[in-house]
Amino acid sequence: MNGLAGKKIGVAAVRAAKEISLLIEKQSGTPVILPIQGRQRLNEDISAQNITDFLAKSFDWAIFTTGIGARTLTDSAESIGLQSRYIDKLKETKLAVRGSKTMKWIKEHGLEPVHVSEDGTMNNLLGALAEEYEGKSPQRIFLQAYDQDDDKLKSILEEKGHSVYLSRPYSYEKPDLYIVDQLKQSIIAQSLDAIVFTSKTQVRNIFADAEQSQELANAFNDRVLAVAVGKVTANELESNGINQVLQPEHQRMGAMIVAIDHHYRQQQILQ
Repeated sequence: MNGLAGKKIGVAAVRAAKEISLLIEKQSGTPVILPIQGRQRLNEDISAQNITDFLAKSFDWAIFTTGIGARTLTDSAESIGLQSRYIDKLKETKLAVRGSKTMKWIKEHGLEPVHVSEDGTMNNLLGALAEEYEGKSPQRIFLQAYDQDDDKLKSILEEKGHSVYLSRPYSYEKPDLYIVDQLKQSIIAQSLDAIVFTSKTQVRNIFADAEQSQELANAFNDRVLAVAVGKVTANELESNGINQVLQPEHQRMGAMIVAIDHHYRQQQILQ
């Protein structure tokens, strides 16, 4: 018997919801799609300006924090006829990157990063960069981020004396509040067995209302299994008081569903 047989699994993702749902169904589980990511909005004019500024100014480092952001900037450079110049300059600039999708983009364009976050988190990457910068003059940094963490990251680097150019190639709109409330009520009522989160944005959206945060955490700590695709998302869940967060060894959708299946199989053995 499959571990997910008879289990209802909430899916908080938007972009990968169909893929995750199919994987759940293959394991005999029932997916319940309640997307709370918020619609992604590409900032095309801002991206074009970012490319123009990157080419016009001098930078010691370029930091890329998401694959979506890196690709959006590259697409923008292509649309304004500057992609070759953009990639050539990146090859001459020291690069630091976070995330498997960002690394995929790096490899596609023949780029060689100096630093890669070992665990996929910005804290790890910032720690490595702090060691790199130690004893050196302030650095000029091109930082690709998005609207949830950009000001914080910029401030951390500027506090160290560095000059930071902030690139915001995309952002997220607010999610549908009706769907957010639906998911919250399903968690509190424990009508879902597990919830799959694929980004910390989803976690922040569900815990945005401080009045319900404790109720939600209690439900997760009681019976609802919190599942994260990777360490960044898991850290966000844990920071909201969730004691047990399931995450796969490798940050992949398929590995995540296999981990859930294994979790419930182990429970069946222990019962």
